[in-house]
Amino acid sequence: MKYIEIDDELYRHIASNTQQIGESASDILRRLLGLEVNAEAESIPERVSEPSLEGVEEHVPAPAPVRSAVAEAGVFDELVGDDQLERQKGAVGRFVYLLDCLYRQHPGAFDAVLNIRGRDRLYFSQSKEALLKASPSANPKQIGASPFWVSANNNTAKKRAILEEVLDLLGCQKALATQIAEQI
Repeated sequence: MKYIEIDDELYRHIASNTQQIGESASDILRRLLGLEVNAEAESIPERVSEPSLEGVEEHVPAPAPVRSAVAEAGVFDELVGDDQLERQKGAVGRFVYLLDCLYRQHPGAFDAVLNIRGRDRLYFSQSKEALLKASPSANPKQIGASPFWVSANNNTAKKRAILEEVLDLLGCQKALATQIAEQI
Protein backbone atom coordinates (compact mmCIF):
# COMPACT_ATOMS: atom_id res chain seq x y z
CA MET A 1 0.00 0.00 0.00
CA LYS A 2 1.23 3.50 -0.83
CA TYR A 3 0.55 6.66 1.14
CA ILE A 4 -0.11 10.05 -0.40
CA GLU A 5 -0.44 13.45 1.16
CA ILE A 6 -3.65 15.34 0.36
CA ASP A 7 -4.92 18.72 1.45
CA ASP A 8 -7.69 19.20 4.02
CA GLU A 9 -10.36 20.03 1.44
CA LEU A 10 -9.78 16.75 -0.45
CA TYR A 11 -9.76 14.80 2.81
CA ARG A 12 -13.11 16.33 3.83
CA HIS A 13 -14.55 15.52 0.40
CA ILE A 14 -13.45 11.89 0.62
CA ALA A 15 -14.71 11.56 4.22
CA SER A 16 -18.06 13.13 3.34
CA ASN A 17 -18.60 10.43 0.69
CA THR A 18 -18.37 7.54 3.14
CA GLN A 19 -21.35 5.24 2.61
CA GLN A 20 -20.73 2.54 5.21
CA ILE A 21 -18.89 2.04 8.47
CA GLY A 22 -15.29 0.96 7.93
CA GLU A 23 -15.18 1.94 4.26
CA SER A 24 -11.56 2.65 3.35
CA ALA A 25 -10.38 5.79 1.58
CA SER A 26 -9.28 3.58 -1.34
CA ASP A 27 -12.79 2.11 -1.66
CA ILE A 28 -14.36 5.58 -1.53
CA LEU A 29 -11.99 6.90 -4.20
CA ARG A 30 -12.52 3.82 -6.39
CA ARG A 31 -16.29 4.31 -6.17
CA LEU A 32 -16.03 8.06 -6.92
CA LEU A 33 -13.72 7.42 -9.88
CA GLY A 34 -15.94 4.68 -11.27
CA LEU A 35 -13.36 1.95 -10.70
CA GLU A 36 -14.21 -1.54 -9.50
CA VAL A 37 -14.36 -1.77 -5.71
CA ASN A 38 -13.31 -5.18 -4.47
CA ALA A 39 -11.75 -6.67 -1.37
CA GLU A 40 -8.70 -7.87 -3.28
CA ALA A 41 -7.68 -4.38 -4.38
CA GLU A 42 -6.01 -3.63 -1.07
CA SER A 43 -5.12 -7.06 0.18
CA ILE A 44 -3.09 -8.23 -2.84
CA PRO A 45 -0.73 -5.51 -4.04
CA GLU A 46 -0.01 -5.55 -7.74
CA ARG A 47 3.58 -5.74 -8.88
CA VAL A 48 4.07 -2.96 -11.36
CA SER A 49 7.12 -1.02 -12.26
CA GLU A 50 7.02 2.19 -10.30
CA PRO A 51 8.66 5.49 -11.09
CA SER A 52 11.72 6.30 -9.07
CA LEU A 53 10.89 8.02 -5.79
CA GLU A 54 14.45 9.07 -5.16
CA GLY A 55 14.52 12.39 -3.33
CA VAL A 56 10.81 12.20 -2.44
CA GLU A 57 10.08 12.36 1.27
CA GLU A 58 7.86 9.54 2.49
CA HIS A 59 4.85 10.70 4.46
CA VAL A 60 3.38 8.49 7.16
CA PRO A 61 -0.15 9.68 7.93
CA ALA A 62 -1.22 10.44 11.48
CA PRO A 63 -3.65 7.91 12.89
CA ALA A 64 -7.28 8.80 12.37
CA PRO A 65 -9.25 9.82 15.44
CA VAL A 66 -11.04 6.92 17.10
CA ARG A 67 -14.72 6.92 16.22
CA SER A 68 -17.28 4.52 17.53
CA ALA A 69 -19.81 2.66 15.42
CA VAL A 70 -22.44 4.49 17.44
CA ALA A 71 -21.24 7.83 16.09
CA GLU A 72 -21.52 6.48 12.55
CA ALA A 73 -24.96 4.89 12.90
CA GLY A 74 -27.05 7.97 12.12
CA VAL A 75 -29.45 7.45 15.01
CA PHE A 76 -29.79 10.24 17.57
CA ASP A 77 -30.56 8.06 20.60
CA GLU A 78 -27.35 6.13 20.09
CA LEU A 79 -25.43 9.31 20.94
CA VAL A 80 -26.60 8.89 24.54
CA GLY A 81 -23.96 6.88 26.35
CA ASP A 82 -21.54 6.77 23.38
CA ASP A 83 -18.41 5.20 24.94
CA GLN A 84 -16.10 7.44 22.87
CA LEU A 85 -17.69 10.55 24.38
CA GLU A 86 -16.17 9.76 27.77
CA ARG A 87 -12.71 9.77 26.21
CA GLN A 88 -12.99 13.36 24.99
CA LYS A 89 -11.12 16.03 26.87
CA GLY A 90 -13.40 18.40 28.78
CA ALA A 91 -16.61 20.13 27.77
CA VAL A 92 -15.03 21.54 24.59
CA GLY A 93 -13.89 18.08 23.47
CA ARG A 94 -17.31 16.54 24.13
CA PHE A 95 -19.06 19.46 22.38
CA VAL A 96 -16.90 19.20 19.25
CA TYR A 97 -17.10 15.38 19.28
CA LEU A 98 -20.92 15.42 19.35
CA LEU A 99 -21.01 18.03 16.57
CA ASP A 100 -18.65 15.83 14.55
CA CYS A 101 -20.92 12.82 15.08
CA LEU A 102 -23.89 14.86 13.88
CA TYR A 103 -21.97 16.09 10.83
CA ARG A 104 -20.98 12.52 9.95
CA GLN A 105 -24.59 11.37 10.34
CA HIS A 106 -26.11 14.27 8.39
CA PRO A 107 -23.44 15.84 6.14
CA GLY A 108 -25.96 17.15 3.62
CA ALA A 109 -28.13 18.94 6.16
CA PHE A 110 -25.37 20.15 8.46
CA ASP A 111 -24.84 23.47 6.69
CA ALA A 112 -28.04 24.68 8.37
CA VAL A 113 -25.89 25.27 11.49
CA LEU A 114 -24.50 28.36 9.78
CA ASN A 115 -27.84 30.04 10.60
CA ILE A 116 -27.39 29.49 14.34
CA ARG A 117 -26.16 32.78 15.80
CA GLY A 118 -26.30 34.69 19.00
CA ARG A 119 -27.58 38.24 19.23
CA ASP A 120 -24.07 39.54 18.64
CA ARG A 121 -22.15 36.27 18.20
CA LEU A 122 -21.22 34.01 15.34
CA TYR A 123 -21.20 30.38 16.50
CA PHE A 124 -20.49 28.48 13.26
CA SER A 125 -18.50 29.24 10.14
CA GLN A 126 -16.72 27.52 7.30
CA SER A 127 -13.43 29.13 8.27
CA LYS A 128 -11.43 29.76 11.39
CA GLU A 129 -10.71 33.27 10.19
CA ALA A 130 -14.42 34.22 9.98
CA LEU A 131 -14.95 33.22 13.62
CA LEU A 132 -11.86 35.14 14.71
CA LYS A 133 -12.94 38.19 12.71
CA ALA A 134 -16.34 38.14 14.41
CA SER A 135 -14.75 37.66 17.84
CA PRO A 136 -11.00 37.51 18.50
CA SER A 137 -11.68 35.38 21.60
CA ALA A 138 -13.89 32.84 19.77
CA ASN A 139 -11.47 29.90 20.31
CA PRO A 140 -12.42 28.31 16.95
CA LYS A 141 -12.36 24.52 16.70
CA GLN A 142 -12.77 22.55 13.51
CA ILE A 143 -15.60 20.04 13.68
CA GLY A 144 -13.76 16.81 12.90
CA ALA A 145 -12.92 16.50 9.21
CA SER A 146 -15.88 18.66 8.20
CA PRO A 147 -15.55 22.05 6.53
CA PHE A 148 -17.22 23.63 9.58
CA TRP A 149 -15.76 25.48 12.54
CA VAL A 150 -17.43 26.28 15.85
CA SER A 151 -16.73 28.94 18.45
CA ALA A 152 -15.77 27.03 21.59
CA ASN A 153 -15.50 30.10 23.82
CA ASN A 154 -18.91 29.73 25.42
CA ASN A 155 -19.83 28.45 28.85
CA THR A 156 -21.06 24.87 29.15
CA ALA A 157 -24.72 25.90 29.40
CA LYS A 158 -24.41 27.84 26.13
CA LYS A 159 -22.62 24.90 24.44
CA ARG A 160 -25.56 22.70 25.47
CA ALA A 161 -28.07 25.22 24.12
CA ILE A 162 -26.20 25.44 20.81
CA LEU A 163 -26.03 21.64 20.53
CA GLU A 164 -29.76 21.36 21.25
CA GLU A 165 -30.44 23.87 18.48
CA VAL A 166 -28.27 21.84 16.06
CA LEU A 167 -30.09 18.64 17.05
CA ASP A 168 -33.45 20.37 16.53
CA LEU A 169 -32.40 21.54 13.06
CA LEU A 170 -31.44 17.97 12.18
CA GLY A 171 -34.81 16.60 13.29
CA CYS A 172 -34.09 15.26 16.77
CA GLN A 173 -36.94 15.23 19.31
CA LYS A 174 -36.67 17.92 22.01
CA ALA A 175 -36.42 15.58 25.03
CA LEU A 176 -33.74 13.46 23.36
CA ALA A 177 -31.84 16.58 22.24
CA THR A 178 -31.76 17.77 25.84
CA GLN A 179 -30.51 14.38 27.03
CA ILE A 180 -27.73 14.35 24.42
CA ALA A 181 -26.70 17.93 25.16
CA GLU A 182 -26.50 17.29 28.90
CA GLN A 183 -23.59 14.93 28.23
CA ILE A 184 -21.32 17.91 27.53
